[in-house]
Amino acid sequence: MSNRAVIEAISADEILDSRGNPTVEVTVTLSSGVTASAAVPSGASTGEFEAVELRDRDPGRYGGKGVLSAVKHVNEQIAWALTGTPADDQRLVDEKLIAADGSESKHVLGANAILGASLACARAGAVESGLPLFRYLGGASAHVLPVPMFNVLNGGKHGHQGPDVQEFKLVPLGAPTFREALRYGAETYHALGAVLADAGASTNVGDEGGYVPQLPSNAVAVELILRAIERAGYRPGEDIAIGIDPAASSFYENGHYHLTRDNQVLSSEEMIAYWADWVSRYPLVSLEDPLADNDWKGFAALTRELGDKVQIVGDDLFVTNRKFLQRGIDEHCCNSILIKLNQIGTVTETLDTAELAFSAGYTCLVSHRSGETEDTSIADLAVALGCGQIKSGAPARGERVAKYNRLLAIERMLGKDARFAGREAFHQLQRR
Repeated sequence: MSNRAVIEAISADEILDSRGNPTVEVTVTLSSGVTASAAVPSGASTGEFEAVELRDRDPGRYGGKGVLSAVKHVNEQIAWALTGTPADDQRLVDEKLIAADGSESKHVLGANAILGASLACARAGAVESGLPLFRYLGGASAHVLPVPMFNVLNGGKHGHQGPDVQEFKLVPLGAPTFREALRYGAETYHALGAVLADAGASTNVGDEGGYVPQLPSNAVAVELILRAIERAGYRPGEDIAIGIDPAASSFYENGHYHLTRDNQVLSSEEMIAYWADWVSRYPLVSLEDPLADNDWKGFAALTRELGDKVQIVGDDLFVTNRKFLQRGIDEHCCNSILIKLNQIGTVTETLDTAELAFSAGYTCLVSHRSGETEDTSIADLAVALGCGQIKSGAPARGERVAKYNRLLAIERMLGKDARFAGREAFHQLQRR
């Protein structure tokens, strides 16, 4: 025990995320002299039951979005709680963080303060152990590179004036390696820009780097993407499939789904039929948040109808929380879960939720947030979990590309042991 590095100091600062809003960065120093930092992302399309991100609400600073209170909690309560804790005991670190907050929603200290500390401690533990973060979290067997999902066309809360559907994603599941998957995605992204320009549509980009064209309907977006895949020299459904994230809660009101671009107001049953039609017509492999986050009966019905044809991902429905995931398992809702560290607030709670998903035969999709930083932890997390899937936006914008470039580095590091998940990622890929 005497040679075991412990946490000696923790400090935080207020930095900016990719939308120019404040967020928290935490630095941990160990007794060995090792230091490591982590920065916390922030979502725009958030689930009702996510862990609470603490904002100052001071209108005189950053429009009320400052995070000085969260920074103070790191420098005071969290530093006091963690100082002297062994750096290599992540579960103990996170248990202390949870206890220091004392609330289920982490609203006392703030999930942004708590996650910053949890993730910085994990990074410090990895450095102290002489291991890359993916190996530190995932063990000696972590070697599966995920299929990247590129959000190349934005709508909803990520691209105002765009489609109702929030994300249209390229899924290069037919590539032989991660490096090639990244090339497939980048080439098709640029081809889509040319297709949009030819159609006289805007090539301005949204929060996650995808284009935000004004289109006459949601389905037109899919048609343009299919055209771009072919223009880039790839085969739709074979080389590159499509994933969508409607973020349906954003257009759900008074018990109905309001699709402005399609001039339709649909019931839950009609919304399910709408997605069934898309699955029958297009090479869709992943359907995320296709219904509102309180439409549990609808999700069960959708899963019965489409669960053997497409990955149905719960994001706002599950918010990376074991309790909500267990309800989904019990009620047969979805067959996949989105994994976002800041939805639950600590590294171990995130790992535990993924473990429950795997045990139930669900797939896991590791995800960024719309307000991102250059922190690349989710790239390592995807490899650590061996889940075979990650989404980090378009192959554009530095905060998005940083994650993809980190995966390139991991692939090089693994050498001949690296395996690209490919198509298997969508057939209940388990940890290897």
